Amino acid sequence: MRKITSSSHIETTLPIQGERGGGLHPLHLFRFCPKCGSPRFVEHNDKSKHCEACGFTYYINPSAATVALIVNDQGEWLCVRRAKEPAKGTLDLPGGFSDLYETSEEGVIREVKEETGLDVAAVEFLFSIPNQYVYSGFTVHTMDMFYRCRVNSCEGAHAADDASELLWLRPEAIRPEDFGLLSIRKGVGHLLRLFA
Repeated sequence: MRKITSSSHIETTLPIQGERGGGLHPLHLFRFCPKCGSPRFVEHNDKSKHCEACGFTYYINPSAATVALIVNDQGEWLCVRRAKEPAKGTLDLPGGFSDLYETSEEGVIREVKEETGLDVAAVEFLFSIPNQYVYSGFTVHTMDMFYRCRVNSCEGAHAADDASELLWLRPEAIRPEDFGLLSIRKGVGHLLRLFA
């Protein structure tokens, strides 16, 4: 393993080229070629598999995910309680996966609306953190992009979709260890250093 410090000074531990978390290929559950259905779908390199029957090579790349920092006029941060696994019941920041054909900025605006009912007026990209998100027994590699979001109004905020509860917390009351997802924990720690 090696540690990398980004230009935004977030230390991230990443596997060295060729090193895998848990020793399994990220596509180990994919036994058949998605193009022709052949079982001759073999490891090609650390991030792809190749079909020996039809020649198709499938590369796994991180899925885009977004995270929103929303601060009200009192300086409180909007946190949500996760309604679903993984990490159900722990704290999170609003956000989620980007949909096909939408920008990351459109994704964070949509996710904030879905989870909180709030309308985002402006977004500012802050930093990104790679993550592994286990869903239905499958490890999804993500690139979590953190944004500072300004909302039109905090009136009418309510928990919905993937959020079971909304909490407005003072930065001094926020503890990264209360956040269930590793990248969010790291991101919250960095946000506290930047803005608290």
